[in-house]
Amino acid sequence: MVDTVNSLAARVHELLVALLTEGADARVPGQGASPARGFLGAPPSVDVTTGFHDVVARATTLGPEGTWLVAAGHAGLGVLAIAHGQADQGIFHLDAAVAAGYNDCVTFHAAPIRPLHDDPRFRALYQRMRITAADLDELFWLHQEMQLMSQDAKRAMVDNIGRLDTGVSLLPQAPMPTREPNTPGVLITRIDLAATQTALRRAALKLDFQRSSGNTSLSLIDDSWDYSRARHDAWHADALDSRRLRAAEARAFVERPGAGTTLTPCPPLGSIAYPA
Repeated sequence: MVDTVNSLAARVHELLVALLTEGADARVPGQGASPARGFLGAPPSVDVTTGFHDVVARATTLGPEGTWLVAAGHAGLGVLAIAHGQADQGIFHLDAAVAAGYNDCVTFHAAPIRPLHDDPRFRALYQRMRITAADLDELFWLHQEMQLMSQDAKRAMVDNIGRLDTGVSLLPQAPMPTREPNTPGVLITRIDLAATQTALRRAALKLDFQRSSGNTSLSLIDDSWDYSRARHDAWHADALDSRRLRAAEARAFVERPGAGTTLTPCPPLGSIAYPA
């Protein structure tokens, strides 16, 4: 299969979803494996670290158009290294990510990264990043939306406790920004949000299917199942779904009039409050 920007962006999304749902030890199907091998046994798989290294190598062959995906791969490797307590390796990959155009200064103020703020090497790579005011607005929105959708998922889980109907609900998500970013690094954070949306939706659906199948079994084997309560729960769930959908649509990103498009240094390290 010939690598393209779209195929490698999809691969980064797949790796991030695996990382979010299964943790740093997650494994994913190997990319470019022969389909015939799947018929002979379990399809080959790789850990996410190997997957990100593969993205870097493949994106490098695409030339300038793949540079932002090189940055995405190194950013993923940097986050993984930090999660494993390997600060030196993490800084190495984050430095390579910045060199390839990574400029999400909001991510660099998230809790897992803040312990690196006093490291001179980290401070040096941070000072090399450039961003526009318009792109920074979107970065804040992207990270805020990750937090809001996580909150929606938690509320939906609580709302579904004791629900007796057999329906399932699809966790709504805000539309992805469609503006042309001033810097390609913003595309990396869009994939981060898309992966968060996918992971949360899958988790919510898994719990919903478990509840639904349990209620279906109960309705078949136990005459004590409360049909009237189930109908009420289904109506209530539909109302909540509609409310969540309207709320998600209302959160769509809106460009700030007059937001600058000139590249400037990122806000000083430590000056950004990560969206809560």
